[in-house]
Amino acid sequence: MAWSIADVARMSGVTSRTLRHYDDIGLLPPARTASSGHRYYEEAELLRLQQILLMRELGLGLREIRTVLERRADEVAVLREHHQRLLAERNRLDTLVRTVGRTIAELEESRDDNDMAKINRPENLFEGFEPYPGEAEVRERWPRAWEESRQAVEAMTVEDQERWQREVTAQLVRFAEFMVAGKPVTDPAVQAELDDHYQGICRYWTPDATAYKGLGQTYVDDPTIRANYDKIADGLAVYQRDAMFVYADTRLS
Repeated sequence: MAWSIADVARMSGVTSRTLRHYDDIGLLPPARTASSGHRYYEEAELLRLQQILLMRELGLGLREIRTVLERRADEVAVLREHHQRLLAERNRLDTLVRTVGRTIAELEESRDDNDMAKINRPENLFEGFEPYPGEAEVRERWPRAWEESRQAVEAMTVEDQERWQREVTAQLVRFAEFMVAGKPVTDPAVQAELDDHYQGICRYWTPDATAYKGLGQTYVDDPTIRANYDKIADGLAVYQRDAMFVYADTRLS
């Protein structure tokens, strides 16, 4: 069965103009193009569009998405990882909804009683928010790296920061696809991606083998960092840690 570009636009919410652009850049070619110039899409293209939209939700740019799709592993496995990440994010947002709703109710109750605003349990104000490693902890563990990174980040524009975040997310997705495809951490493709990872870090500080291993171990030991990695793919933090250990032993020692 084939669907016209208008059908796909209606089903997906993606405009026909955007779909034509995706075709022009080679991201989503139609299954066939009629002699009239009309584009038609089949099931494979609809599944590819779904993956594109999922990765757009992750903040990836079109160039990064095309790179991921060119390297893609088993579609079901990749979609299962996306599904788990979306479920985790939905649960977190549900918790935030309850947190804000509870705060509104308590404030309205205090107002109805002509009393000062009162929160029964202040710790509940922050349920559902994702914690981040404390700056003091980072500064204590890697003081030189912290100072170099701080200076580099302060010099970045908002556009630079957004581009950097997209690059980081795209790279995590590529590591996840390697893992799902069953590639060992010693695989040349994985280690080539590790080299990009290391060079990216060197934009802010230059870790030696011990420091790079320590950073990789932090991805596993820090519950917040590990949870963020594992939202993309379960076990991703451990996989990248192991790959970083190999890179440090072979390239930095």
